[in-house]
Amino acid sequence: MVDNDANKVIMVVKKGDMGLAIGKGGSNITKVKNMVRKDIEVVEHSTDAKEFIENLFRPAEVKGVELLTNDNGKSCAYVAVHTKQKGIAIGKNGERIKKVKLLVKRNLGIDNVVLK
Repeated sequence: MVDNDANKVIMVVKKGDMGLAIGKGGSNITKVKNMVRKDIEVVEHSTDAKEFIENLFRPAEVKGVELLTNDNGKSCAYVAVHTKQKGIAIGKNGERIKKVKLLVKRNLGIDNVVLK
């Protein structure tokens, strides 16, 4: 996924392939970064929604994830993080939370993400 606002490319890789995607000493990331002239962020995918959401919020420590669906069929993930880590979870200018919402919608079909 390309995020032009943050001038970065976010790559979601198969679980267990994080090391392969990064490459020895970050060589693969460096090659891609030089080719596309954007920063690269790599996130590990998981078929478990809670684990995938935790991966997206890294390096913030997630205490728990609760998935709920309302009467209209809209789903929402309530994510609990430590108070001291809320800034990390939100990110500079809200970049991380925007990224999380977009990737969760795209990969899991979850309509919204709320920090608690």
